Amino acid sequence: NGICFSDKDEVWYFESIAGPHWAAIRIPDDAYVVAPNRFNIAEFDFDSDDTMFAADLPELIEKYHLNPDRDQVNLRHIFGSATIKDTRYNNPRAWYGQKYFNPEFDTDPFDQDLPFICRTDKKISIEDVKFVLSSHYQNTVYDAYGSLGTAEEKKLLRPIGINRNQELHILQIRNDVPAEIAGIHWLAFGPNTFNAVVPFYANVTDTPENYKNTTTELNPNNIYWLTNIMALIGDSNFDLYEDEENIFEQNTVAACRHLQIEADQAYKSHADIQAYLGDINNQMADLYQKNANTLLGQMLAFGEPKMNLKFQLHD
Repeated sequence: NGICFSDKDEVWYFESIAGPHWAAIRIPDDAYVVAPNRFNIAEFDFDSDDTMFAADLPELIEKYHLNPDRDQVNLRHIFGSATIKDTRYNNPRAWYGQKYFNPEFDTDPFDQDLPFICRTDKKISIEDVKFVLSSHYQNTVYDAYGSLGTAEEKKLLRPIGINRNQELHILQIRNDVPAEIAGIHWLAFGPNTFNAVVPFYANVTDTPENYKNTTTELNPNNIYWLTNIMALIGDSNFDLYEDEENIFEQNTVAACRHLQIEADQAYKSHADIQAYLGDINNQMADLYQKNANTLLGQMLAFGEPKMNLKFQLHD
């Protein structure tokens, strides 16, 4: 069970171990972490100012001879798993994210000792994070939509973007703007390969109507259902729809960023800042819905001529 805690100055990664036992480590300012569904903290220094832990954790490890290593404390080795399932379900997601940010890494998806804290020469953008969280191992033999692998290889690994993605959030605390507008909750619903993130301001008291109160029955006025419809169609012929989906995502994020840039400049002139930011969020939500409906129409137009249920009469 991993949780990130952060403010504009620091990011800490916390993992619950068992009962009252826990450990946390500060992520350096020039580093990144890819943390799939497993115990992730690796090398750990109990004497560092950049670690925190349950007071009796060192004693627990020592008393019950839990450390399998002779010369280090690696919490993943001590408390984590290294199963065959990890090599197909968890490790590949860390591997692909790290290879995206660090192509020079000589690793493979089955590696049980992928690093935890990593550094890259490039700055990481919101768009980079979204790409990784939407990925299906593009340009590898494991891509379910690709042409490089065999049928068995394409089904071997659990992709990051997957049919059962429910929501994606990227929580951003900007350190170059006033506190009133610093928090941004980038949000998307549905399978990540077919959605786009919207940079909602966090300093608000309500959520746009089409992003809240999602019904249990299909309703295309809900962003959740609309995105799932696009994903179902897009998955049926990925090569046909890929370019249009990419254009939808790029245009939506660009337009929302434009609204954000304008709002960052204009918010001080409004007496009720939260109400103003809420209105901007509503505009972003409406923009997403408009662009998504346009994409859905394009998908139908492209797909209809390729239906099997057709007949051409030449006379």
